[in-house]
Amino acid sequence: MFSSLSVAAENVAPEFATANPSSGGFDVHAAERFAKLALACVEKEYPNKISHVLNSDTDVAPPRKLTPAFYGCYDWHSSVHGHWLLVRLVRAFPDASFARPAREALRKSLTAENLKQEAVYLGGLGRASFERPYGLAWLLQLCAELREWNNDQAREMSANLRPLEEAAVKRLKTWLPKLSHPVRIGEHDQTAFALGLMLDYARSKPDDPFAKLVSDSARKFFLADKNGPLSYEPSGEDFLSPCLAEADVMRRVLSQAEFEKWLKDFLPQIPTTATADWLPVTVSPDPSDPKLAHLDGLNLSRAWMLEGILSALPVDDPRRPALSAAAQSHRRAGIAAITGEHYEGGHWLGSFAVYLTTQRGIQRAK
Repeated sequence: MFSSLSVAAENVAPEFATANPSSGGFDVHAAERFAKLALACVEKEYPNKISHVLNSDTDVAPPRKLTPAFYGCYDWHSSVHGHWLLVRLVRAFPDASFARPAREALRKSLTAENLKQEAVYLGGLGRASFERPYGLAWLLQLCAELREWNNDQAREMSANLRPLEEAAVKRLKTWLPKLSHPVRIGEHDQTAFALGLMLDYARSKPDDPFAKLVSDSARKFFLADKNGPLSYEPSGEDFLSPCLAEADVMRRVLSQAEFEKWLKDFLPQIPTTATADWLPVTVSPDPSDPKLAHLDGLNLSRAWMLEGILSALPVDDPRRPALSAAAQSHRRAGIAAITGEHYEGGHWLGSFAVYLTTQRGIQRAK
């Protein structure tokens, strides 16, 4: 359970109260560990892996000039969800030692001027696919987190983000109807994971037309799927599970009865015994390698997807023990791998850990 420092939290989502990291409660000490990872990189410009289309010499500029809000944490999307992490944790622990530097970092990044430049950059020539869908989906999560935070600074930052938020939503609304097939990989371009984040955002705002578009897209892409090839996972650079992410978005879209039946057809290999052997955890062969470090994140994302699936099933569903056992084994392995020793993983794994331990993807009815 949370320490006493969480008692004064401002409009904290109710699911925080039941969040657990690998062992013991998700207290202020665990939160501080993850907050420090984000604070160490939100203004760390280099090394930087930019995805940048050059149209002329005038487009040659350092990351802090191109995207002045989200230039740290190695790449744009990691910077975005690093900022999300800080908002999420300051909401939960407003009196923690990291809260003041986190608020200051957010204040410096999320200015009106910086975010207007971000919107201009997103709309630039040749950038139709920039950070689509992964980075844009995380941006919408940041917008949702700020909107749910009952705080004057949050309201100011939310207003500052509006031009970029609107540009991102417009981009996604234009793209989704044209996407003829889902992208079924375990990295950034994956469709299923991004749809889940988009749908949570659209429902929290609420933006009913966008929510319908996302929900209809998930049904179009995944409703008829059967016998998901879970045995083919993981690929060597995955940080998302294609099969589990698909199930995690469909539990958001279908009724409980529909999802129960759909899951039986899609993942018939889930056993009815309390074992985790059906989905072994992964081990990164080299956490200092930017791509091979992805496997540490896969354990974290699998854990939250398994918990998401569990949240949508009846309490007497016979698959629950196996899903729970696999979720716990992946949670333990994923959190144990977050050492901060290597920047290749340290710049983003904290965000995944916070998404898991605070159960962000499992929204309770209010």
